Amino acid sequence: MKDRYESPLASRYASEFMLHLFSPDMRFETWRRLWVALARAEHALGLPVTQEQVDELAAHITDIDYDMAAQREKEVRHDVMAHVYTYGKAAPAAAGIIHLGATSCYVTDNADLILYRDGLRYLRGELCAVLQNLAAFAEANKAMPTLGYTHYQPAQLVTVGKRATLWMQDLLSDLEELDFVLGSIKFLGCRGTTGTEASFVDLFEGDGTKIDEMNRQIAAEFGFDQCFAVCGQTYPRKFDSRVLGVLSSIAQSCYRFANDLRLLQHDRQLEEPFEKNQIGSSAMPYKRNPMRCERICSLARYLMADAQNAAMTASVQWLERTLDDSANRRISLPEGFLCADAILRLMQNVTDGLHVNEKIVDRTVREYLPFISTENLMMEAVKRGGDRQQLHEIIRENSMAATARMKEGESCDLMDRLTKEPAFGMTSAEIEAILNPALYIGRCPDQVDAFLSQTRPLFAESTAEKPEINL
Repeated sequence: MKDRYESPLASRYASEFMLHLFSPDMRFETWRRLWVALARAEHALGLPVTQEQVDELAAHITDIDYDMAAQREKEVRHDVMAHVYTYGKAAPAAAGIIHLGATSCYVTDNADLILYRDGLRYLRGELCAVLQNLAAFAEANKAMPTLGYTHYQPAQLVTVGKRATLWMQDLLSDLEELDFVLGSIKFLGCRGTTGTEASFVDLFEGDGTKIDEMNRQIAAEFGFDQCFAVCGQTYPRKFDSRVLGVLSSIAQSCYRFANDLRLLQHDRQLEEPFEKNQIGSSAMPYKRNPMRCERICSLARYLMADAQNAAMTASVQWLERTLDDSANRRISLPEGFLCADAILRLMQNVTDGLHVNEKIVDRTVREYLPFISTENLMMEAVKRGGDRQQLHEIIRENSMAATARMKEGESCDLMDRLTKEPAFGMTSAEIEAILNPALYIGRCPDQVDAFLSQTRPLFAESTAEKPEINL
């Protein structure tokens, strides 16, 4: 419908996978799968739940009557009980045992944990795909000299590939954090209204081993090998902080990359992809704006701010449970995942099509190389018998004069000036030999090789699909 608001994350940016993952079908079918798992475990452990009831529930996981559920929720003002009612209508022979011994958070919280785990796994693939692209770019350009910047002022030379490893290192830190979060996910299980399992103590007549086995079986059915050791009614909301924290961390790294590329595109050194028929501006047809990188930065700001929701929610959880987390989490967690997905899709597209304007990169290097080479020039002159302090002062005076000339729009004439200085005792050809950019990139190529050798195994395999970007 075009007469209703729709989140741009859904309509423009996020992948089909992520949109389906947080869809009503996925959420409520996961609720039903949890109810089936509970009934199955209860049947296996001797509670009055028959195999026929388990089978009937299993046969009606996907046929959800949303209209009935919505109408029932209007009547009872409780979403979980509305779906219990609707499920019971679809599987009438099992209606009496649905949700036996459970509280609402059994389905809501466990389903969230399942969705977050699967979402993080998908984002991992997307992040690895970005790293693969950057690794190929770094290797291809590991020896290409480029002007380095500190304070965004010209500094010593680096290489295009070495700079890419700086972006990669940030993203690898995010990958490490993401793997930690994935490894720390635990299941809530079926723990009762305040986490005491009191309802199951009654159902299993005090047999704690059966309660533990029930939770183990349900957790294992969904791929979890541990439950939280203790809980109130919900799983600890600190875990949401951990989830949104790693999504924010990814956003920070992507922002840094995209912002750097925007600066370099301004200098015409590097460019993001630009399609044949792409329009850069409605008023200025010549424009090639870095729109993808600008979008990455824009979405990243949103995600970094969104992460604060989890911190504020976790800090105000009263005792065993309060409900002021619910409405916030319905928005902040799914939107956080969709936003991270959108950012990484854009990152894949940009890193897969990075273009280096080699002649401009070289021209920029050559423009500043006379200044960069002065220390080497001074050392060579000292080897020939010159006075280091005198040479330093000569270079300083001539550098200031050459800089003043450049500020008037003229070319740099520093080397011409120094050739004429008797104290250096060097010919134009000898000075020209020192102006080789490869002499000033240090160990950049070796550093790139070592970095990629050490880190490639961490992101070598990826299942992320190549994204189609809606411009």
